Amino acid sequence: MKNALQRFQNTAETHRTNIQKSLEHRLQVARAKGDEKLIRQLEAEKSYYN
Repeated sequence: MKNALQRFQNTAETHRTNIQKSLEHRLQVARAKGDEKLIRQLEAEKSYYN
């Protein structure tokens, strides 16, 4: 049972890390385009995961 819980926790952490990487990339693109509205939205989403 412990092994299943550990796999779940590892998967959850990997998922969270991937979301954060995706958000960071999307923020870089939004900043490059100067899309202030999208930047604010993505920063709010990013703060949720931090």
